[in-house]
Amino acid sequence: MSEKKKVEIICRACGQETLLIRKPKYEGLRKAGDILSCSGCGHVYEEGGGVPYREASAIRVFDDSDRSETVSVFKEDENRSLCRYCRHYVVNPFTQWCGIHKKEVAATDTCAQFSVRPESTEEDPL
Repeated sequence: MSEKKKVEIICRACGQETLLIRKPKYEGLRKAGDILSCSGCGHVYEEGGGVPYREASAIRVFDDSDRSETVSVFKEDENRSLCRYCRHYVVNPFTQWCGIHKKEVAATDTCAQFSVRPESTEEDPL
């Protein structure tokens, strides 16, 4: 039921653009399907198919020439000077710590003594 149910039809019986009425059809206490009918004349359609749905016409008010230029606010490597990428940044289950300043820090903090953490390799013990 991910697709939107269509409701606009062009009725074969009366030839008008009308709405489709869906009423549940029951067999005992279980739903057996839907009864599909024209809201204008009441003509009943087969459940499996044959309902003349009206094609939705896409209304285009704007085109690509109306779009604004793409604005780039941040540099690509701007976040690379955050504490979380520093070699002195230590994380354990209880706190985040700076090894230079010997104080608690957040991953998004920055400082002037930032030093890039080397990329880990398979030879590293950690």
